[in-house]
Amino acid sequence: MRSARSVTTFAAGAASILALTVASLGLPALAQEQQAAPPQVDAPPAAPAQPAAPQPLQESVSAVVNDEIVSSYDLMQRMRLLMATSGMQPTQENLPQIEQEALRSLIDEHLQMQELRRVEKQQKITIISTDKEVDEQIADIAQSNKMTPDQLKQSLVQQGIGLDTWRAQLRADSSWQSWIQGRYGSRLRIGEDQIKAYQRRLAESAAKPQYQVSEVFLDAARVGGMQVAENGANQLITQMQQGAPFAAVARQFSGSATAANGGDVGWISPGEMPPEVDAALEQLRPGQLSKPIQVKDGVYIVYLRDKRAGSKTAIVDLKQVAAPLAADATQAQVDAATKLLTDLKPKITSCATLEATAGKVDGLVAGDLGEAEITDLAPAFQDAANKLEVGQVSDPIRTDAGMHLIAVCGKRQGGANAPTHDQIENRLRGQQLALIAKRYLRDLRNQATIETR
Repeated sequence: MRSARSVTTFAAGAASILALTVASLGLPALAQEQQAAPPQVDAPPAAPAQPAAPQPLQESVSAVVNDEIVSSYDLMQRMRLLMATSGMQPTQENLPQIEQEALRSLIDEHLQMQELRRVEKQQKITIISTDKEVDEQIADIAQSNKMTPDQLKQSLVQQGIGLDTWRAQLRADSSWQSWIQGRYGSRLRIGEDQIKAYQRRLAESAAKPQYQVSEVFLDAARVGGMQVAENGANQLITQMQQGAPFAAVARQFSGSATAANGGDVGWISPGEMPPEVDAALEQLRPGQLSKPIQVKDGVYIVYLRDKRAGSKTAIVDLKQVAAPLAADATQAQVDAATKLLTDLKPKITSCATLEATAGKVDGLVAGDLGEAEITDLAPAFQDAANKLEVGQVSDPIRTDAGMHLIAVCGKRQGGANAPTHDQIENRLRGQQLALIAKRYLRDLRNQATIETR
């Protein structure tokens, strides 16, 4: 049974935390990510509101998660950490959003750690990251920020952030990812049909424009409704216009599986994202940030990093059945060969059975043509290869060498930018694991008793 009171926006307490964060937060040390140029949007950025005067702050209970308390001190610390790592500066307008995101992340982490401790006890295994493993994560983060671990820790302390707060976040995140990967990763099977379907979609969209995109997705169900998501997106856009790095904001606020990679979607073609996002991308220039894009389950912000014209290079795997004919064959011979192949076509049920099926008919030759770029095929074959789906067989095609049926046994994007088989498999695996983790956490929320105050 789940119970919840609405999360109160700060009122008097908000002014206290705002004053404390303004006083304690300098330039965000962890959010100094490289970006080619500040993202542009059509509308000018809103001016930040002036911070309110300090008021006394008393520690209280912000939430109870299955009898575990999240204190107002925990919440304030997480807000400071969130702002330091995302590059956001506190204003009266964005503070409620920062508070809500900090509280949601704390509640999720309590649920995750409770589940991990339950599994460790039940199965007598170790899942939760050790202090040494957390130290290794800190060393990696410091290196990526061109700092030593001590310098990085000191920068957090100077911004009023307790190291225990940061270590707790790192421990929860790494432990949860390790558990999801360990429990489901070995069982997850990406079928060859899934990989070929992905390759086919890439090949079919190869000639379309391609976009290099980063995204932030605010899940309406998670943040409290579509209006909250849209308001939150506007606040994030304002902060990014004022210098908050997109990747840092995505890591802290995005509900997409790409959040862990700073929102990096990579190169995509039309059809890979919701139609509303495709329409927005068509209007953007490289270096521009979109306005909030509402879709059925939330709101996107997309940053168009680059754009390129589509490649006409697609690679097909073909087999053929041929009835040899001279270039000057009579019309009667052409008609006879056409009928022979037309009668054979419905009997070819797959590429695997093509040769055996054709071998039962006298006068026909069947074989594997292998892979080829569509642009390298004979003109008559090019047209069929472009139009046919994988597994389909053409109507009879006349060439100077005879009459042919061609079957498309595979289709994939070509060129240097085409992802490899292993890259596609890893991408699909990552997407499925992210969905599993999201559903797992949703189930934990639904089963928990959560009270927010």
